[in-house]
Amino acid sequence: MLKVENVTKYYGDFKAVDNLSFTVNKGEIFGLLGVNGAGKTTTFRMIMGLLDPTEGNITLDGKKIDYDVTDDIGFLTEERSLLTKLTVKEQAIFYGNLKNMKNDEILERLDYLLDKYGISEYKDKKIKELSKGNQQKIQFILAILNKPKLLILDEPFSGLDPFNVELFKQEIVELSENGSMIIFSSHRMEHVELFCKKLAIIMKGKTVIEGYLKDIKEKYRKKNIFIKANIKREDLTKIPGVVGVIEKSDEFEVKIIDNEVVDKVFDVVKKKGNVTKFVVEEPSLNEIFVSKVGKEYDK
Repeated sequence: MLKVENVTKYYGDFKAVDNLSFTVNKGEIFGLLGVNGAGKTTTFRMIMGLLDPTEGNITLDGKKIDYDVTDDIGFLTEERSLLTKLTVKEQAIFYGNLKNMKNDEILERLDYLLDKYGISEYKDKKIKELSKGNQQKIQFILAILNKPKLLILDEPFSGLDPFNVELFKQEIVELSENGSMIIFSSHRMEHVELFCKKLAIIMKGKTVIEGYLKDIKEKYRKKNIFIKANIKREDLTKIPGVVGVIEKSDEFEVKIIDNEVVDKVFDVVKKKGNVTKFVVEEPSLNEIFVSKVGKEYDK
């Protein structure tokens, strides 16, 4: 388990991370989200042992993260971090040695991953000779070269076409199924929703939303119901808790006070019969993010 406990980080008088806490369990994909400058990069650097927290503790399986523990961590940065004058093979050996891997182990794993991603022919090519998309593939391959116990993915799909995004998705799911702990960060909320059952949204270094995605969506559920049925507008407006009814060409949009009103509306609609649509609108993570972060910006 990765455990981040009450972590605060100052740069001089500037508080970059403010009393942040979360856990990532074995086989779990955790979303850490926030706008640029929210404190994500600082958090990643502390998790990898590159920075020490000003306050609080970070442990991996109960151990403080030091150079021995970082051998079990993989990291894909948002920015390109490859040595462009090296070949793919040279880059892999350099990176693998940093992770205390032996050369034969590195090359065996590299050959397997290059073949898996259909780029075996690039093994002896220099990084600078590859397209941006293929550089991103190499960067991802290096991040998982050591079969990390903890993998941090910061915008992993940047520069990839839909086909390769799908390949990355499959690999991420496979890693989690094999027990890797994964921290996933992206500005593409639809990608986060695909993977992450649990997440935290941070703003100005402080958590503004945290928990399981299903619970977050329930809490921030839009209070709208879309209905197609043999019913009149006045039938809906009479229901206690209904605060507005918008009649559209072929359906009603019913605004309610809270989710407890849903059953009342359904009972009335069901009695009228011929119900072809009854949908309680669920917000997307993107809508929740924009709504919550927007409010924080306004403070």
